[in-house]
Amino acid sequence: MGANSSSIAELASNDYLKRLAGTESISENDPFWNQLLSFSFTTPTNGADTRLLEEATLPISRSLIENNPRTGNFQALVKIFLSRTNELKISAECQDQLFIWQAHNALFIIRCLLKIFVSQMPEEELLLNFTYQERAPLTYGAEPEDLLEGLICNLVHLIIELPLLDITYSILLESVTTLLVLLSCQLFQKEIIRESVIYKYLMQGQCLQDTSRVVKTLLYNFIRQEKCPPQGTQIFEQTSVGNGLLYGLASGVASGLWTVLTLGGVGSKPAQQEEPSSPLANRSLLLLLVLSNLSNMPNRPNPYRQSIMSFKNTQDNTAIQSPNSHSFQINFNSLYTALYEQQKSDQATLLLYTLLHQNPNVRTYVLARTDVENLVLPILEILYHVEKRNSHHVYMALIILLILTEEDSFNRSVHEVILKNITWYAERVLTEISLGSLLILVVIRTVQYNMTRTRDKYLHTNCLAALANMSAQFRSLHQYAAQRIISLFALLSKKHNKVLEQATQSLSGSVSTEENPPIPDHAQDLNVIEEVIRMMLEIINSCLSSSLHHNPNLVYALLYKRDLFEQFRTHPSFQDVMQNLDMVISFFSLRLEQAGADLSVERVLEVIKQGAVALPKDKLKKFPELKFKYVEEEQPEEFFVPYIWSLAYNSTAELYWNPQQVQLFTMDSG
Repeated sequence: MGANSSSIAELASNDYLKRLAGTESISENDPFWNQLLSFSFTTPTNGADTRLLEEATLPISRSLIENNPRTGNFQALVKIFLSRTNELKISAECQDQLFIWQAHNALFIIRCLLKIFVSQMPEEELLLNFTYQERAPLTYGAEPEDLLEGLICNLVHLIIELPLLDITYSILLESVTTLLVLLSCQLFQKEIIRESVIYKYLMQGQCLQDTSRVVKTLLYNFIRQEKCPPQGTQIFEQTSVGNGLLYGLASGVASGLWTVLTLGGVGSKPAQQEEPSSPLANRSLLLLLVLSNLSNMPNRPNPYRQSIMSFKNTQDNTAIQSPNSHSFQINFNSLYTALYEQQKSDQATLLLYTLLHQNPNVRTYVLARTDVENLVLPILEILYHVEKRNSHHVYMALIILLILTEEDSFNRSVHEVILKNITWYAERVLTEISLGSLLILVVIRTVQYNMTRTRDKYLHTNCLAALANMSAQFRSLHQYAAQRIISLFALLSKKHNKVLEQATQSLSGSVSTEENPPIPDHAQDLNVIEEVIRMMLEIINSCLSSSLHHNPNLVYALLYKRDLFEQFRTHPSFQDVMQNLDMVISFFSLRLEQAGADLSVERVLEVIKQGAVALPKDKLKKFPELKFKYVEEEQPEEFFVPYIWSLAYNSTAELYWNPQQVQLFTMDSG
């Protein structure tokens, strides 16, 4: 930025940047590169500062795009960076801060330029900016070396080889971010990218052998949640100079070099849109999700997805004999802790979903944990605050519950975990409740919210499927949970009567002709509501036929609202499933009549408990067990790729683009 530059606005006139983007080719041996790379400023960490930097350097970027095909200066910069990466590990071990500093600065400039390239040119043109090779006139030589593949492979090696220390944090973060920027070409395409040279380099060739190490390292970055190093422990010791930060290491050569630029990085006042406490963990997780959702290559499955699907616990001795070349071992206890601690973020919820759905080793481990409440409670809190979450986060949380409830062991264990004082549940004070009853309450609340707001049939179906999976193992339901089950049925019954009345009026008030056919909307709504009512009746029936004696509160609630069920006794869609409910209501109503009038709540429950023991089990008709399994869509990437990139776009300052440029998002990203 030149010795006299002191503001972002002056970047466009900076002599070093102008020379880089100019019409003159700069040799790799030119001292210019050491001067260019000796700048010192903190990286932007919010979208506003990133936009300021990009707007100030846009004229320089445009000049480089125009001149680089003739000068090859961008390629020279990439080669300068690559020449230094081989010694970075040694530099870290020897605490060679100057070497790491300049390598980081080179990568920072490369990433900023790549972001402009990716957003303004197709992949074919991007590749041309990596394939310049100086030749004498009228001479022919070998094909130019593929600098793009070299850059990608070097970034991969940096991520997996360079130890995470205070002095390496920034360059590791920059490496992960640069890969995300390269992959962000997806943002500028309306359709999912199926084939790409960048994908090929990451999933074939030199990078293929490092697949499992990349996944393992990115997972460990997520697990460790390392925060940005505090002041005084980064590459440079900061000393105040005016309004900026001049680093002690650079001060000796600062004259004639770039002056200091502070854009809201570590040590500055917090920005309004703060990055997560561990930027490296956040971006590592985003990169992992992006990589695992890349489209398969022709005749070659995505190796990152294979690795995600097959890794095992460090305590699993069978992992050594695994035939999957992309498998590895990782500490499941640490992973489990990180997963439940970070569930407030969409990314962590999406990772949990991915692991439960695709990796049987993780699913088995999670279901075997005796502290499953640590994982389930954050998921329930996401669903409880449905109005504050984007719809995709809610879906992921709900599908996680559905996957967990596929296992009977989970459905039994949640009723054995007793919780105290659930402070975030506001509708009622819950001083003591089982995890199972709380789960039921939250899922029912989600259904009711959906009925009045979003009216999404898919959400309804998954909520009720989770309840249905649990129903045969309902145990000692909290009285409030039992009341809410019956209240939901009451709400559905009321809605059914309203839709039925509307459908009747619609049919009687219209004459069906070819020119004026009857509107079928009410009939369709009626079919949907009757499907939901039947499912609720099956859930209640499943509980009564499997564990009636364990759930006196549900029988109490059923008897208290017995009139609700009267209209469905003779309905052809519900007659079979109503048999058991009819029998239970009649049986216990008779026993209560025999017990006398004006019974207290305690006395009614006592009669119900005694009656549950006396009720012959053979009187209840047996129905097939309710079991629903989550089945992923045939082309899940149509949902997950836009979702993941929306998360990256919204949570990472370096991935901010003008919304008018972005074409991928056709859905609400929240």
